[in-house]
Amino acid sequence: MLGPHAAEVVAALERPALLTGNPPAVAHARMERLGLSRYFPSGQGAFGCEREDRVELFALARERAGRWPAEHTVAVGDTPLDVSSSRGAGCRCVAVTTGRYDRDELGEADAVIADLTELESTLAALN
Repeated sequence: MLGPHAAEVVAALERPALLTGNPPAVAHARMERLGLSRYFPSGQGAFGCEREDRVELFALARERAGRWPAEHTVAVGDTPLDVSSSRGAGCRCVAVTTGRYDRDELGEADAVIADLTELESTLAALN
């Protein structure tokens, strides 16, 4: 899902949190490799091994981000599961078509974008 402009995009976010189905070691290694680890410190975010229900991961990530409210949370994902999980958690979702799913398959999101360079303007439009 992450593209060449991921670092600039993540740096512009108010309070980024990592929520992934990967275990922490894998997720943090991936963020390190992509040059994004400074935005996702240990002890923050939520990981698939911590809850069986993905919707519950949103609450865990928001709690670790200082009890960030669901109504101010926007998930960014590239699968229909990302979209439905964010909806189930009471959060909004921006879907990105950089994965294997197209715009139609991600259409339940609040917005669907082609790549992360569109995220900042999309988030501004959602507010």
